[in-house]
Amino acid sequence: MWAQRRPPLQRATLFVLGLSVLGCAREDLDAGLGQIDFPTSARGEAQSHFLRGVLFLHSFEYASAADEFRAAQVVDPDFGMAYWGEAMTFNHPVWDEQDIPAARSALDRLAPDEAQRGAKTPTEREKAYLQAVEILYGEGTKEQRDTLYSDAMGRLVAAFPNDPEARAFYALSLLGLSQGNRDVSTYMRAGAVAQEVFDRNREHPGAAHYIIHSFDDPVHAPLGLTAARAYAEIAPGAAHAQHMTSHIFVAMGMWDDVVTANERAASVVNASLQDSYECGHYNEWLEYGYLQQGRFNDAARLLNSCLDDAGRQDIARSPQASYAYIRALNIVDTEQWDGDTAAQTLDQVEMLPRTRYLMAFGNGYAAAQRGDVETARTQLRLMETLSANGNDSGNDLIMQSLVRALILRQEGQTAAALNELEQASDLEETLPFAFGPPATAKPPRELLGDMLLDSNRTDEAFVAYARALARTPRRAQTLLGAVRAASKIGRTGYAADRYAELQEIWRDADLGVRSLIGSPPVAAAASGGGP
Repeated sequence: MWAQRRPPLQRATLFVLGLSVLGCAREDLDAGLGQIDFPTSARGEAQSHFLRGVLFLHSFEYASAADEFRAAQVVDPDFGMAYWGEAMTFNHPVWDEQDIPAARSALDRLAPDEAQRGAKTPTEREKAYLQAVEILYGEGTKEQRDTLYSDAMGRLVAAFPNDPEARAFYALSLLGLSQGNRDVSTYMRAGAVAQEVFDRNREHPGAAHYIIHSFDDPVHAPLGLTAARAYAEIAPGAAHAQHMTSHIFVAMGMWDDVVTANERAASVVNASLQDSYECGHYNEWLEYGYLQQGRFNDAARLLNSCLDDAGRQDIARSPQASYAYIRALNIVDTEQWDGDTAAQTLDQVEMLPRTRYLMAFGNGYAAAQRGDVETARTQLRLMETLSANGNDSGNDLIMQSLVRALILRQEGQTAAALNELEQASDLEETLPFAFGPPATAKPPRELLGDMLLDSNRTDEAFVAYARALARTPRRAQTLLGAVRAASKIGRTGYAADRYAELQEIWRDADLGVRSLIGSPPVAAAASGGGP
C-alpha cells in the first residue's frame, strides 16, 4: 500500500473539460481527459500545459500531447519535464515504434547534452525521469534500450513509492518489453502494476488504458472489463480512449459495446477534423462489429464511405489499407461472392504493398468461393509475390492458405484442401494472440469447420468450430457453424446454447441475416450439451 504523504512540491490535480482530440475547447463534445496527480517544480500555466500533455500521453494522443508539452516549454524554457514529455511522445511501446532523432532533438532543446540537462533539473525525482528517458533514447539496440529503460522506471518506483505516475509509466514500459508481440507473463506484470494505480484513482486514464492492453485476449479479458467500462467515461475527449475499450469487448464477443465504442471514437475524430473521415483503424473495428451484429446494410454504408475516402488525395494519412481490410472483412462475413463489394476496385494506379495484398486477398477469396479458379490463382500469385517482397508474416501466409485451400476444393482435391487448412490453423495457434478483428479476415479453423461440414465430416467440424470459438468468442459465423454441426450430431443442448447466443447477437440484424438462423434446435437434457 502506498504511503499517504505527498512530495513537498505543488500538488496539482487536473480534470480537463471541453477538450477535443486537438486540445481545443468544444462545447459540443463536453469532453474530458481524466485526472492525475503529477506535481513538478513548475507552477501556473507551464504546469497546466504539462498536465494536459501527460493526460493526452496516457491516451496515446501523441500529437496533442506534444503540442501541450511545447506550450509548457514556451512558458518556462528551463522546465525539464516539459522536454521529457515531448520526448516521450516519440515512444510508442505497444506499437513497437520509436522516433529516436525526433526525441533526441526535443531533449537537445533543453540543453545540448545529458549532463547539462541534468544540471537544469531541480529535484531528484525529476532528474530520475530525465535519466530514464536518456536511457530510452541512448545507445544500444531498441530491445536493449527498452529493457534498460524499464529497469530505470522500476528503480524510480522504488525510490518514489508515492508517485502514481512512475507506476503508470513503469507498467507501460513493461508492455514495451514484448517488442510488439504478446508475452503473457510480462503483460500480467504490467496489468498488476497498472491495477495498483487504478485502485487508488479510478479517474486515471493511463491506469485504465494499460490494464486494457495487458488483458485484451480472450483468456484474460474479463480482468480488464471494469477498466474498459471506466475508460470510456474517464476520457471522452480522447478518440483512442473510446476505441481502446473495444479491445476488451472484442475479446469477449460483446458486439454492441464494440460498435458503441468505435462509433464514439469516430465521432471524436470527425469532430476534431471538421470533416467526415470514415476510413481508419477505428472504423475497421466498427465494420467488424456491424458484421457480427448482422447489420450488413450499415456495414455496406461504412464500407462505401471508406471507399470514397480511399480515393481522396487531400488526406494526410492514406486510408487505402484500411479500406482494403474493411472490404476483406465484408466479403468474408456477408458471403456475397458476386456482390458489389467483391467488384469494388481502387482507381489509383499507385497502391502501397499492404493495400495491394489485402485487395488481392479479397479478390482471390471471393473468386475461389464462386468457382472462378483462374482469377483466384492470379490473385494468389500476386499475394505470394508480395509476400516474397516483405509481406511474409504468419498471418499473411495463413491468408494465402485460405485462398489456396478454396482453389483446391474447387478442383476436387478436398483432402489436400483440408490439410492446407489444418496446417494454417496450427500455424495460427503458434502466433502471439493478435487482439481485435481477425488479422486474416477469416479464421482458418472456422473455414476448416465449414469445409468439414460440407464434406459431411460433422464430428470433426464440431470440434473445429469449438476450437475456433475459443480464439474468437461469440463470432457470429463460427456460432452459426457450431449450431449446424452440433445439431447434426445430436448435441442439441450445446446447439441450443449457441443458438440462443446467436439470436441475442442478431436481435437487430437485417432481415435477410436473421433468416440464416433457421429453426431452433430441439433442447436436450443438460448432459447433452458441451463440446
